[in-house]
Parts: sequence; structure tokens; C-alpha cells
Amino acid sequence: MLVKDPIYRQLHDELCGLLRAGGFPPGAQFLTEREVGARFAVSRATANKALAGLVSEGMLEFRKGVGTFVAAAPLGYDLRALASFTGKCRDAGRTPSTKVLRFAKLRARSAPAEVRAALRAEAGEPLYFVERLRLADREPVILERRYIAASHCLGLSRADCAGSLYALWAERYRLQIAGAEQSIRAVDLSAHEARRLRVRPGRAGLLTIATGYLAGGAPLWWEWTLYRADAYEFQNRLGGLRDAHPAVGHFMPARGAAVPAPAGQGGA
Repeated sequence: MLVKDPIYRQLHDELCGLLRAGGFPPGAQFLTEREVGARFAVSRATANKALAGLVSEGMLEFRKGVGTFVAAAPLGYDLRALASFTGKCRDAGRTPSTKVLRFAKLRARSAPAEVRAALRAEAGEPLYFVERLRLADREPVILERRYIAASHCLGLSRADCAGSLYALWAERYRLQIAGAEQSIRAVDLSAHEARRLRVRPGRAGLLTIATGYLAGGAPLWWEWTLYRADAYEFQNRLGGLRDAHPAVGHFMPARGAAVPAPAGQGGA
């Protein structure tokens, strides 16, 4: 005997079909509970449950006192190569902007040990520290902290950090960036991180920790970057099966997303 899905699941699938059909573009106001109930002949409780499911899946977003709206498509993050946030955001038809939260020049001795090791920096070497909030259509999507080896880009200023650092390094400093070593994991956002990204504390985030290198192997930057999980989807292309051995991974603490910051703000 064929068992049908519960009514709210059937309604969920119908609403997904409406969204995929393109009648409600990103940013448009979606049907209300009352409109869903009348259109599909279901109770408001059932309509509410189906709409809440689409909100939790990131397809819709609820704005208190205003209504339910179609969420913007997630920004893509290609794991195979470095890409500028500014360029990727524009490619997606959205307007990028950057808010520089903190900028400082310090000695490496004031940076966390993990940073000094990654940048191969002696205690007295100058570093830049920058904390930035990256926005798409004025909506914060990335919280980033970055330490930069100052010897490769002398004269870097706070104003410089309000745009694409990749473009700046390539165009002004003529640096050839070879790539980066990167790790990615899921974390729960702290109250501070959630406030910055305008989401509820405890929501999921995607944390990347990376060291970027110049051609020749010299490290240029170390970064701690937190992506809103509802705003990004990470993309990759995998090759064929290499062997029968299991993948190698690392166990991480349940939270483990402490934000490294300079121990002091002394000038270099």
C-alpha cells in the first residue's frame, strides 16, 4: 500500500515548486500563512509548519513585523582556487562592501603562537592585523581576521583594507600569490560573532583557517574567516577514487572557534 507523505510535507514540496518556478525572485515577499492556507486548502497551522521548514532550510527568511521573503541565493565559494570576495559577489549580481573593524601594526611577538609559526615570523618582525566585515547588498556574510607580513606590503593602510586585498597585492605591490593551505570546519556562532553577522547566537558558521603564500613559498598572510552558513555554499570538484584507505581527518573540540587577536596593540 502506498503511504503518502504528511500534509505539511506535501505542502512543503508544493511551495518548493513555486520557488523553483521563478515566480518569486530573491528578495520578493512570499505568500502569507493565510494565502498559503487559502491557495492549498490547508489549515494555518499546517501552512505555518511548512513555511517554518523553508525558513530553517534557508529558502525563505522571516522579517519580524514585515513578513516572509525569498532568500537570496547563496554565494559560491570555489575550493579549487583563491577568489576575490569582491569579484564573486559582483558575479552573483550583488553589491559588495567591506567594513574595517580594526587595523593595527604590531610586532610578531604580540601575535598568537599559531600565527607566528604560520608566517615564520621572528618576535621583532612587523605584522599588520586587520579585522573586517564583508557585506553583500549591505548584509554581513563574512567576519574575517587576518595577519599580514608587513615586509611584503609596506605602507598598507586601514583605507586599503576596505577593498580587495588580492587586487591590491597584485596591482600595487606586484606580488604573485601562489595559493593557500586551508582547513574548513563547522562551528556554532558565539554571541559576539552572531551580533556581527546579524544572526541568532548558536547558528551554524563555516570557519576557515588559512595561510597564504607567494610564489617561491614565502608566507604572506594568516587568516581566520567565519562565513555565515546560510549565505554560502562551498563548491569543489572531486577526482576519481584513489584507493581503499579511509580519508584522514582530525578530531576538533566541539566549539574551538576562539578568535585569535593581538596580545597588544603596540606600534612597530
